[in-house]
Amino acid sequence: IYNVPEIFMQEGWHYDVNEDQDELHYKGVVYSEMQGVFSSPEQILFRAIRSSLFPDNAYGFESGGDPDVIPELTFEEFTAFHKKYYHPSNSFLFLYGNGNMNDQLEFIHKEYLSNFYSAEIHSEIDHHIPFRKQAEEEIFYPISKDEESEDKTYLSLNFVTGTATNPTEFLALDILEHILLETPSSPLKRALVEAQIGKDIFGDFSGSMLQPIFSIVAKNTDKNQNETFQNVIFDTLNQCVNDGLDKKLIQGVINSTEFHLKEADFGSTPKGLVYCTSSLNSWLYGGHPADHLEFQNILDDIKHKLKDSFFEGLIKKYLLDNNYRSLVTLIPEKGLREKSQSEIRKKLDKFKSGLTKGELEKIISSNAQLKQRQIEEDSPEVLQSIPILTLDDLNQKSQEFLIVEKEVDGIPVLCHPVVTNDISYIALYFDTTVVQEEELPYVSLLASFLGKLSTKNYHFSDLSNELNIHIGGISFSNNIYAENGRDDTFYPKMQVGMKGLMSKIPVMFNLAEEIILNTRFDDADRMREIIQEIKSRMEMGISQSGHVVASQRLFSYFSKIGMYGEKTGGLSYYKFIAELERNYKNRFHSLSRILENISRKIFNRNNLLAGVIQEEVYYNKFQDCVSKFTHHLSKEQITQHKYQFDLTVKNEGLLIPSNVQYVCKGYNFKKLG
Repeated sequence: IYNVPEIFMQEGWHYDVNEDQDELHYKGVVYSEMQGVFSSPEQILFRAIRSSLFPDNAYGFESGGDPDVIPELTFEEFTAFHKKYYHPSNSFLFLYGNGNMNDQLEFIHKEYLSNFYSAEIHSEIDHHIPFRKQAEEEIFYPISKDEESEDKTYLSLNFVTGTATNPTEFLALDILEHILLETPSSPLKRALVEAQIGKDIFGDFSGSMLQPIFSIVAKNTDKNQNETFQNVIFDTLNQCVNDGLDKKLIQGVINSTEFHLKEADFGSTPKGLVYCTSSLNSWLYGGHPADHLEFQNILDDIKHKLKDSFFEGLIKKYLLDNNYRSLVTLIPEKGLREKSQSEIRKKLDKFKSGLTKGELEKIISSNAQLKQRQIEEDSPEVLQSIPILTLDDLNQKSQEFLIVEKEVDGIPVLCHPVVTNDISYIALYFDTTVVQEEELPYVSLLASFLGKLSTKNYHFSDLSNELNIHIGGISFSNNIYAENGRDDTFYPKMQVGMKGLMSKIPVMFNLAEEIILNTRFDDADRMREIIQEIKSRMEMGISQSGHVVASQRLFSYFSKIGMYGEKTGGLSYYKFIAELERNYKNRFHSLSRILENISRKIFNRNNLLAGVIQEEVYYNKFQDCVSKFTHHLSKEQITQHKYQFDLTVKNEGLLIPSNVQYVCKGYNFKKLG
């Protein structure tokens, strides 16, 4: 990077121009990526939150680079920064796994550390001086000229809360954010929803910094509500302190947190990376690397402190009596993007007009050198310097998972007998081809409602507490399973996923039965809340992941699986949700009837397949519960439908307010021979 400026040009930014008469443009990988990041209102908001609270240290700046100022970075500044900070004396080395530690440390010493002298590098982040009074900022984000600006404002109240080197308060504040804002019974969320401030209320605890931030956000509201927004927050928090938080809510969130920490299921993210990131939350700031990993000691400490109104004390200390906070208002503005692009154009034109002929030729020449470097093949010597795995280094036998096919009262069961640390994972698969094609979007909507609405025996807030207190969770999802190698043969299923300790298997089935058979679809206000939240979260996904939206839409041109996914989770589904929210008052009664009807069709013992992952010794307990559960399901004869999707190539352009565009092209190679 010190000797090849084309690397900086390609990865950072450069003036792009090929001929004397051409206009100048900014180009560069990071420049383009950050243009995409700054197309998301949520990203703009959270960047503004950090800068509002930390105007005088590193956290006030965008580490990925603000696209408005990236072109001010020079090659000399770039290399000087690298020389100053990118040194092993300023690094943290993390190893995870069952490798030979001595061999690995020897390798690191020989191949890396021994090539450098030790250096004293000052990269510590200082504590920011607390504010004496609340900071307030108004910022703007672009919307298209055709969009309505009404109810498109974001309001956020943000608090700096302690330090990351206090692991007990760190985890407790994360739990408190869930207590106040993330469950159906969360008091602060309920208060803001009932005050009709915003169509989506959510919180965020940003813990991976020296001084963590606790944020309360109302999305799709009006800027004139910022005073009411604050009043509701502080009134509700005062009530929580004076009256005490719901003990069952606290117990439920703590139990849920403990279960997930012990389970350590991080999805597709490698466990080692998660542990590394967690260790950095203390290690970076002078704490012990294991401070945030030894969670059981921290949880025991939190549980011990509950008798002293621990969480109420945190509310008072960090939210009520804390002036180190900010109110950030993010307001939509039509024409803002066009104005920004016009200013960039003027700036580039002015810069070009001030260049001498020699300076312009130098820029054109450097662009030509960059393009030449990009198309040149590396020499054999360079390629051989890259370590390469061979087929002999890989285990060519795929891992086999034991599957035992069984049956319970005529219900097929797939058993995976493995050691699961006393946790039972249960899945109930209900065939959704019992639903007609025009009703497919309602299947996904049904999955979003189940577990979040009141039932015959539980208010939705009490149901949430019961789930959190007793088990690891129950989820409902509309999934598609494809036949290997045939994308037109697929099996759509309503999957009921349950997990919990082996001793809680009966409780899991009892709660699943309550939700499946006794959910009430008559609470118009609660159902509207959920629909508004679905719409809001899908909009976040669209603005942040345009490439996913484009590829899903493309898949629906030539694949029945793709079309099913588009109707039940893609852009078509988003339009269905948006239209439902827009005409909710007129649609509610028919919506209620449709949901009851398709729920009755889907949850039928005649189209059920069950699966369980647990130790074999507990199978009888599972079997007894399945037998009792299916006894209460409908036994009506079912009719399955074959969907005749109209697959046509649309070649669409989808307009979104974004600084970047995503282009997607593809087809099924097998269909092309």
